[in-house]
Amino acid sequence: MCTCALAPPGAGQGREPPLTVHHLNQLLLVCSLVLLVAVAAVRISSRSGLPSLLVYLGIGILIGQDGIGHVHFNNAAMTQVIGYAALVVILAEGGLGTKWKEVRPVLGSASVLATAGVAISVGITAAGAHYLVGLEWRQALIIGAVVSSTDAAAVFSVLRKIPLPARVTGTLEAESGFNDAPVVILVVAFTTAGDIEHWYVLLGHIALELAIGTTVGLAVGWAGAWGLKRVALPASGLYPIAVMAIALTAYAAGALGHGSGFLAVYLASMVLGNAKLPHWPATRGFAEGLGWIAQIGMFVLLGLLVTPHDLGDDILPALIIGLVLTVVARPLSVVLSLAPFRVPWPEQALMSWAGLRGAVPIILATIPMVNGVTGSRHIFNIVFVLVVVYTLVQGPTLPWLARALRLGKEGEAADLGIESAPLERLRGHLLSITIPEGSRMHGVEVNELRLPPGAAVTLVVREEESFVPLPTTVLRRGDELLVVTTDPVRDAAERRLRAVAQGGKLAGWLGLDGPGSGRRH
Repeated sequence: MCTCALAPPGAGQGREPPLTVHHLNQLLLVCSLVLLVAVAAVRISSRSGLPSLLVYLGIGILIGQDGIGHVHFNNAAMTQVIGYAALVVILAEGGLGTKWKEVRPVLGSASVLATAGVAISVGITAAGAHYLVGLEWRQALIIGAVVSSTDAAAVFSVLRKIPLPARVTGTLEAESGFNDAPVVILVVAFTTAGDIEHWYVLLGHIALELAIGTTVGLAVGWAGAWGLKRVALPASGLYPIAVMAIALTAYAAGALGHGSGFLAVYLASMVLGNAKLPHWPATRGFAEGLGWIAQIGMFVLLGLLVTPHDLGDDILPALIIGLVLTVVARPLSVVLSLAPFRVPWPEQALMSWAGLRGAVPIILATIPMVNGVTGSRHIFNIVFVLVVVYTLVQGPTLPWLARALRLGKEGEAADLGIESAPLERLRGHLLSITIPEGSRMHGVEVNELRLPPGAAVTLVVREEESFVPLPTTVLRRGDELLVVTTDPVRDAAERRLRAVAQGGKLAGWLGLDGPGSGRRH
C-alpha cells in the first residue's frame, strides 16, 4: 500500500477514511508548490542544456523518503497507470507538433529505425547485460527492451531547441513516437515469458498490433480533422479540448481493439496537427501545457518511487549496460537500419548520440515489478541509474556535437504562426499572423505579398498601435497582421504568406509558392 506524509490520520490502518476538504486543501497546496518549483526549474534546465526530466526526477527524490519531504511511496502499479496516462498526453502533444513536411521524406527510415533498430538494440544490450553483468537471460532481455526506446518527451524537449537539418529532426521525432509501441509489446512478452513460445509468433503479434494501431490512428485523426473543419464551435476554447479528446479516443480505441494505442494516438495527433484546424496556436498552447503537466507529474512520481539508498549495488551494472547501449547497440542499430537510405555519416553519428532515454524506460521498468518478476526491483534500479547518468551525459553535449559535425543551422528563421478563425456566415476566414524574428517578410511591402484575389491585409498592429495598411506599407518583424480571406482561397493565401516568410518578396521566383499560391508575377 502507498503511504504518504499527507495521508489522513488512520491511513494504512485498515480501511482508508474518506478524503475531506481539509486533506484536499493540503494536497492542492503541495501539488501547486511542486508545479511552481518545476516551472522555475525549467529556466535552469534551459540554460544548462539538461533535459528537464532530470530536474523533475530530482524534485521527486528530494520530497521522497530519503529527501527532506520523507514521503513514502512504493506503489508500482499506480505509477505504471499514471505513467501510461502521462505518456499518452506527451505523445499526443508531440504528434500535434510534428510537421508532416519534415516526417514524410524520412517516414521509411524512421519506421525501420523504430522496428528493426529496436530489435538490434535489444539483442546487443541484452547480450551485454548477460555476459558482462551476469544477469539471467530473462532479466537481460527485459532490460534490453526497456532501454531500447528513445523517449518522446526527452527528444522533443531537446531537439526543438537545436537548429538541426529537417531530415535529422524528423527522423528522431518520428522514431521516438513510433518505437514506444514495439518496445511495450516486447517488455510485456518478456515479462510474461511462456505465453509466447516461438519468436515468429511474437513478430506476428507485434506486426498485428502495429497494423491495428496505424489503422485506428489514421482513421480517427482523419475523421476528427474532417469534423472540426466543418463544425463551428461556439467558443474558441472548445477547439483545444476537442482535439485532445480526439487524440485520447484514438489511444483508447486502438488499445481496446488489441492494437497499439501509443502508435494510434501519435498518428492521430500528427494528422490533426497538419490539418490546418481553426484556432491552431491556441490548441498548440493548450496541448503544450498539458504535456508539461504530464511530464512534471510523471517524473516527480518516478522520483518518489525510487529509493536512493538502495541504488549503490546497481550503479556499476547500470554504467556497464549503458555503455554497451550507447557505444555499441545504438550506433549499430542506426548504421544497419539506415544503410538502405544513404544517410550521410555525420547525420548517422548525431542520430546515434541523440537516442535520448527518459521516463518511458523507467515506466516500462515497473511492468516486471507489477507482474512479480524475480529481481524486478534490481531491474528498476539499473534502468533508473542508466537513464539519469546517460541523459546527463548526452543531453548537454548534443549542441556541441551538432556544431562539431557542422549540422547546426544558426540563425534560422522561426516558422510563421498563423491562427485561423472561421467566419461561417460570411464563408471566409480571419487569419492572425505574427512576423517572427529572422522572417524574410520583414521589409516586404503589403502589395508585394501578392495575395490571391479574395484575400487582403486589413489591419496591422505595431508596437501596440493598430492601423489600416496602405499597399506601400512596409512590414516589420514583430508586426501582427489580420488577413481576411474567402473560403476558396484560404489555403492558397496561407501558402503564399509562408512562402514570403521563407523567401521574401522573391518567393515566387525561388519556387517556394507551390501550386495556386497567388497571382502570377
